[in-house]
Amino acid sequence: MKIQVMALAALMLGGCGTVQTVVRGDEVASRVLKEQQSYCGAVPRIYSGVIFDFCYLNAPLERGREANTPTTAPAIVLVDVLLSGVMDTLVLPYTVYRQQADGSIMVAR
Repeated sequence: MKIQVMALAALMLGGCGTVQTVVRGDEVASRVLKEQQSYCGAVPRIYSGVIFDFCYLNAPLERGREANTPTTAPAIVLVDVLLSGVMDTLVLPYTVYRQQADGSIMVAR
């Protein structure tokens, strides 16, 4: 049971929106959203993890998937939104500084 919880935690942190936007480089977050074909053009750095998650959801359906077919992906992203909200609050002073210094993370088209 402990191994399963640790594996789940590692998977969540690997995909966590805050990790994608604060810890990793801007080009990584931009590339992930571009590959997802997100409709977002930029991600502000303040609460960037939460916004990244919503941008990840704000994309067309995968090719071959019907809108009525149930999937667990939105539920996983919504759990990540909660975790990202907590982590974004913890790094808020840093992200406010980065927003002022560097501006938003631009999503390449």
